[in-house]
Amino acid sequence: MDPEIKNTDNQQASFRDQMATIDTEGKRVWLFPKMPKGTLYNYRRIVAYTLLLFFYLAPYLTRKGEPLILLNFVQRKFILFGNPFYPQDFHLLVLSFITLLVFVILFTVVYGRIFCGWVCPQTVFMEFLYRPIEYIIDGDRRKQQVLAQQEMDLEKFVKRIVKHALFLCISFWTILTFWSYLVGYPEVHAYFSKLPVTNVTALFVVLAFTGMHYFVFAWFREQVCTLVCPYGRLQGVMLDNNSIVVAYDYIRGEPRGRGRNEDKGDCIDCKRCVDVCPTGIDIRNGTQMECINCTACIDACNSVMYTVNKPKGLIRYASEHSISEGKKHALNLRAIAYSVVLALLLSVLSYSFINRGDIETTITRMQGSMFQEYGADAYSNLYNLQMLNKTSEAAWLQLELLEPEGELKILGDELNVNVGEVAKRNLMIILKKEDVKSSNTHLSIGVYENGELIETIRSTFVGPNALDYNK
Repeated sequence: MDPEIKNTDNQQASFRDQMATIDTEGKRVWLFPKMPKGTLYNYRRIVAYTLLLFFYLAPYLTRKGEPLILLNFVQRKFILFGNPFYPQDFHLLVLSFITLLVFVILFTVVYGRIFCGWVCPQTVFMEFLYRPIEYIIDGDRRKQQVLAQQEMDLEKFVKRIVKHALFLCISFWTILTFWSYLVGYPEVHAYFSKLPVTNVTALFVVLAFTGMHYFVFAWFREQVCTLVCPYGRLQGVMLDNNSIVVAYDYIRGEPRGRGRNEDKGDCIDCKRCVDVCPTGIDIRNGTQMECINCTACIDACNSVMYTVNKPKGLIRYASEHSISEGKKHALNLRAIAYSVVLALLLSVLSYSFINRGDIETTITRMQGSMFQEYGADAYSNLYNLQMLNKTSEAAWLQLELLEPEGELKILGDELNVNVGEVAKRNLMIILKKEDVKSSNTHLSIGVYENGELIETIRSTFVGPNALDYNK
């Protein structure tokens, strides 16, 4: 912000000296944000309720006979959209984590904390589940302030009981849903279909986490974003003057004031942007750590600008550079570099998921073994075979040596692999001596399911040294 503009307001110059939710004595300042209204809020509501609907329904939905999503860390069983993932797919998890990390950094550098305001679970639950209930029971901002100062009477007592009872019910249901993601809905149903005394430990754990969840959304609230969340602290490092954030156009808005004086800016100092802020900040002071880019102030300011017959966009998505220079936002080299890296990671990740086979086959030569003569005109090699069935059905598999011409023998039972099972067998491959031209002959082995080729495995066949063979 321009130093001359900063110096016009002592409060504005010292706004970073303390947090909006803590007073000079270090006590909590309880916030009563006004209910937002506007286009961006309606878009956020669509996104939020879509996410909430998915969260609460996903554990009960199935695909291919499997839960839609299951993240069982204890049994190391992971299912995403009906597709099981096993420890052998750990590289996909690592790649996904790296992609997510770069994705978060990229969007913070380019678009600020758009994640926090639109899809963060803390924001979604608070602003679109718990807060609307509070608006219905306690009323909007002014009524909540009056109720908070009111002596405890029958009206206040009933409202408090109803509100917090609903909060506890939602918290309990949320924890049960989250637990269903970890162990599966059938397991959760089995736990609570019996008397609680038979599952005291499970009940205690659920109630403890319910209490924690209730505490966060009934009391701690915005303090999670301003005091606890590490992402909010990191944003100051990742943002620069070209990052697009929710910003106040101080060039157009200052100096603030009401009336039609030509010396006044467009900001009429109505403080509607402060009233709707869920973290209690004044966006006109500039980009702040507490700002979650929820856009509530944009909708509030736009409605005021419409009323006073001035252009919208006094508060809008913009960068510091675009406001100070009056130019459109342009991507800088850092943002372009992040975009290229992200595109590459997404391409590799997509390719890995698409080409992730239903059957994972590993063939390795038996440790310490060399070639053996097999009759008068052939050599043999022994191999260890492992086959993991990643599908939701049992698989009947066959192996066939594709190149070079030879014979493949499975030592042991047939390859009938159950769901999630790792079948281990010993394998013998026999090649004619005349086809073994070097000490390492490349092999191509086909994996068949019901007569259909599903995978091709590469390996090598050890034979005598080429000089020995020539002798």
